[in-house]
Amino acid sequence: MRNTFLLLGMVLSVAAHAACGSTSRLAEIQGIGVSPTLPPPDTSLVPTINVANAVGWPAEATPVATAGTTVTAFARGLDHPRWLYVLPNGDVLVAETNAPPRSSGVTGIKGWFFKRYQKKAGAGVPSANRITLLRDADGDGVAETRSPLLTGLHSPFGMALVGDTLYLANADAIVKVPYAAGDTTITAAVTTVTTLPGAGTFNHHWTKNIIASVDGSKLYATVGSNSNIAENGMENEVGRAAIWEIDLATGAKRIVASGLRNPVGLAWNAETGALWTAVNERDELGNDLVPDYMTAVQDGGFYGWPYSYFGSHVDDRAKPARPDLVATAIVPDYALGSHTASLGLAYTGANALPALFQRGMFVGQHGSWNRKPRSGYKVIFVPFTAGQPSGPPVDVLTGFVTDDGDAMGRPVGVALDSRGGLLVADDVGNVVWRVTGAAKMTRQ
Repeated sequence: MRNTFLLLGMVLSVAAHAACGSTSRLAEIQGIGVSPTLPPPDTSLVPTINVANAVGWPAEATPVATAGTTVTAFARGLDHPRWLYVLPNGDVLVAETNAPPRSSGVTGIKGWFFKRYQKKAGAGVPSANRITLLRDADGDGVAETRSPLLTGLHSPFGMALVGDTLYLANADAIVKVPYAAGDTTITAAVTTVTTLPGAGTFNHHWTKNIIASVDGSKLYATVGSNSNIAENGMENEVGRAAIWEIDLATGAKRIVASGLRNPVGLAWNAETGALWTAVNERDELGNDLVPDYMTAVQDGGFYGWPYSYFGSHVDDRAKPARPDLVATAIVPDYALGSHTASLGLAYTGANALPALFQRGMFVGQHGSWNRKPRSGYKVIFVPFTAGQPSGPPVDVLTGFVTDDGDAMGRPVGVALDSRGGLLVADDVGNVVWRVTGAAKMTRQ
């Protein structure tokens, strides 16, 4: 009994510490851009915990769209929609998914808090393990058809169509299935293309995203780290924190880039032909470190994790140190703010939004859990010039969190639909939103 009281007292003490936590010394914008401000690390036994309580949207409520745009619900009542893919015929695929049953790899008091706050943030629901097809045949901006295209998957996430084959990224493998234009249900069995790191007793970053090369000969797959800072040992990080290339003709695969703590979003830059990724950086170095980022992927490049961040800024927690690797670490192209959980990434050319949004990257920011004040919880646009980021971000969709700290929604995947609208998957609101230019006024 005495041990129980001691444990309870310790938990309450830690909870109080976490709730009070430190407050950011920098404005969120200072951690954004080509040259973000990187203050000294601020470490503590328990990081700041500032989770927005997931509550969902009141009936008919929507996020706030920026001036000159409107937002409508493309589809409501989904089951934890995380990722989007637009088929050539305009049909929209949405991955209704969540983490597979697993251990997080986080133990002790931190593990207790991890489970508690994952649930509070809306991430504790079972995975529907489903790819759902949404169809807006009449073009009114609302999907009138909803069909379960594929079910019984294993925490599916990324999707890519190459010819008449649909590729899907499960939590531990890339699988494929035949697809014909117009299909609303696929009954054929999936077959495995290749395994990906993700099996075992824990799978800390479970999401696997894929994108096809322009010629359709290769797939690129993201694999996040199995920890925050390799605290479970580098033997559990083999093949992780990396982007893989898979040759579809031969099955050969290789690591294209490494040292990327949790790469998720992938997008081709149409101006330069470069592959870009959005990466979630490490936690527990304070409110203002380390900024998440997006960057062009350099073949053979090393981006620092776990030994350093933003080039040669050494993280002393990673043992043993690797100064040889730190010396080669690439500085990312554009910081997206500390703890913003920047996941969705979509490059755009022409679209149905105002002129400001015609060239650059849309980014879905799922939002922070360990920063005061909170960061992210919105969709932003980063303008590009000559194939590179060229200015501060512009808010596209905001209003996901109330003044009382309740999260009505959290944006994840973003994609441009066949009519030029921006689609946003909201896994707390269980909605896919659609953003377009403001409706034209008509004379009555």
